[in-house]
Amino acid sequence: MTTQTIAYYLCIIFAFVPAIVLHEVSHGFAAYKLGDPTAKDAGRLTVNPLAHVDPFGTIVLPLLLMMAHAPVFGYAKPVPYNPRYFKDKRKGDLIVGLAGPAANLVMALVGAGLAHALYPLAAQGFSNDAFAYFYLLFLPYFTLINLYLMFFNLLPIPPLDGSSIFAFLLPERHLPGYYRIQRYAMPMLLVLLFVVPYIFPVDPISLYMNFFAGNLANLLFPFKIS
Repeated sequence: MTTQTIAYYLCIIFAFVPAIVLHEVSHGFAAYKLGDPTAKDAGRLTVNPLAHVDPFGTIVLPLLLMMAHAPVFGYAKPVPYNPRYFKDKRKGDLIVGLAGPAANLVMALVGAGLAHALYPLAAQGFSNDAFAYFYLLFLPYFTLINLYLMFFNLLPIPPLDGSSIFAFLLPERHLPGYYRIQRYAMPMLLVLLFVVPYIFPVDPISLYMNFFAGNLANLLFPFKIS
């Protein structure tokens, strides 16, 4: 394994871990600020990655995507919360749901901001390998992964965060039916991720992610990264 390959995987890991951890912590913190102590009592308001690891979403799925050279995204173990603590359940669900993608957007902006701040130094050349890997690999991947996670989680498919937006906009009389079909949502997501690209010459999730996350990353960065 070459030095560049090792650096690639290390950059992916060090970018991915804080992206998913802070995503989940933000969900729990938003619920806590709305009066729900469930996540805090469960020990999920911590940046310790071990508290948030989901075997498939945090390890297997990102590894499969890396090996397939597809956009790297995934998910952590969902943070528990109890909407009964919220004064307005639907609004509380929406705020908690959007907190995770919002955290990813902030981290993406931080990564792009660092790239702009360090651009004059990078333009002088890379006499230091560590700085070159940080600037040319880590910062782009950190920004891209956070944007991928944000747009992936905004898909209106339970248990992804976008479902809270969909539920908020849905007329209340249709909510019971919507909650009943949620049990089929995860299999449908897995079909979109793995079965559809295998059967058809199109990968709708990758197209969606590359169009929105890739184009936004290039708008934010001082150089083209995707």
